[in-house]
Amino acid sequence: MRNIKILTMKKIVLSVVFIAASALASMAQKWVYVDTDYILKNIPEYNAAQQELDKLSIQWQQEIEAKYGEIDKLYKAYQAEQILLTEDMRKKRENEIIAKEKEAKDLQKSKFGVDGELFQKRQDLVKPIQDKVYNAIKEMAAKGAYAAVFDKSSDLTMLYVDVKFDKSDAVLSAMGYKSGGTSQNKK
Repeated sequence: MRNIKILTMKKIVLSVVFIAASALASMAQKWVYVDTDYILKNIPEYNAAQQELDKLSIQWQQEIEAKYGEIDKLYKAYQAEQILLTEDMRKKRENEIIAKEKEAKDLQKSKFGVDGELFQKRQDLVKPIQDKVYNAIKEMAAKGAYAAVFDKSSDLTMLYVDVKFDKSDAVLSAMGYKSGGTSQNKK
């Protein structure tokens, strides 16, 4: 009688294990990855936006450097003439230098600060392209019934990736762009 109970228990346990394994197999999810750096590099509008941002950045940096060069000249002239100046003249020159430094710092902040012109320009030029990429990824994931799409170019570290799961070219294609090969070859 005891052997029958043990056999029955084994059958029940095996049945539960089989049912659980079947359930897990049926819940298997598809996971893919994309390389957004690669995708963006293959979008001409993004490259043009980056070139425009780089050009503006260089232009503004030159303006700021010119301001600091002017301040440097004023300071050197002040140091050379300081002993010849009256107290009022020294104060006036010092205040002029301080005002110029503040002006240069304000210009730098207005161009490169957190909410500066470069940030705003980047939002205007790049964000619509990034949104377009995100929407294409979302659409591709819905059509392919993918459980998750990882971005290989972000901080996510992948120790091993199988290139058959790289859907970067599919995203470019869905957006109407030509790819330059596989993103694996571009790194």
